[in-house]
Amino acid sequence: MKEGGPVKIIIAGGGTGGHLFPGIALAEEFMKNRKADKIIFVGTDHGIEASVIPREGFTLEFVRAEGLVGKSIYKKIRAAFYLLLAMVDSCRIIRKYRPDMIVGSGGYASFTTVFAGLFLTTPTLILEQNSRPGLANRILGRFADMVCVAYHESISFFPKNRTYLTGNPVRERVLRGSRVSALKLFGLDENKFTVLVFGGSHGASSINKAMIDALKYLPDMRTHLQFLHQTGEKDYEFVRNAYRNSGFSGMIVQFIFQMAEAYAVSDLVVSRAGATTLAELTAIGKPSILIPYPYAAGNHQELNARKMEQMAAAFMIIDRELNGRKLADMIRELYTNEKVRKTIQQNSLALGQRHAAEKVFALASSLLSRKSESSV
Repeated sequence: MKEGGPVKIIIAGGGTGGHLFPGIALAEEFMKNRKADKIIFVGTDHGIEASVIPREGFTLEFVRAEGLVGKSIYKKIRAAFYLLLAMVDSCRIIRKYRPDMIVGSGGYASFTTVFAGLFLTTPTLILEQNSRPGLANRILGRFADMVCVAYHESISFFPKNRTYLTGNPVRERVLRGSRVSALKLFGLDENKFTVLVFGGSHGASSINKAMIDALKYLPDMRTHLQFLHQTGEKDYEFVRNAYRNSGFSGMIVQFIFQMAEAYAVSDLVVSRAGATTLAELTAIGKPSILIPYPYAAGNHQELNARKMEQMAAAFMIIDRELNGRKLADMIRELYTNEKVRKTIQQNSLALGQRHAAEKVFALASSLLSRKSESSV
């Protein structure tokens, strides 16, 4: 790579928004600072990236990968077979584009692409979003040129001389969402208190059901509250009909592509506690009710949510304790008690890492420069 010349970057990862969106945040930072850069995303055809990346305007390549964790013996054997296919696909993609760097942001596609990059001596960087890294990143982190972590607790899992505490990259548009545009986009009432509800990129049945059950405990608030609810595909009809029958207004959708506007228009967020969601919530200081996913690796969602609760930066309900009445009580308190709401907002903002993408970009640029100098 020549100094100041065009740079080709592969960003591998996805499956869920939690793995994909930090990669997009970094891609935006590269494009903003190096206009001639070509960004290639690598993912799977069944992950969220298949629908999101084309809308972002980046090149997308697929590998044939499946998860190994929490599957039956048959599915693990099948996944192992696809792992080999994904390795072949990854080598093909790397040879096709000859990237200057490979960034792994987590997910099925990340492991084989970064591993192949190591084998082909391409500079590699890993983004670790969680306080307790998964097995794939723990393995890759031993050999990657750089590891960027979101939590101090993650540092001990990786080589200290190549690990940097940067925070979790957040897309710039999330920081600059327009409430006025969002009101028009979602058809919402500017005079009502807006509750944004989502359970991750694929939805969450327990949150969907609890939210619908909560409505019957809030009948006196029909004229004060409105909802923007991402259901996922499975529960969409059920949730939409339930809102109609309850008399509450709002917008019910399977998936929200315009999350920046969704955050901008919301006064309160009800969501899971994935690392990327928390990074976005704290970057913009949104009051939230966190419902950690109970089967997250190492129980990291509950650990992260509990930390926020202890710092008065969020409310939390454990999934097994989730019910409509408890959720309704918290929504009511956060609507009626402006002092509590503002305290949570301030504490949440204090935890935010708004410049994480810039930090990762600076480190990536230094790695590219070092590799360029060593090749001269």
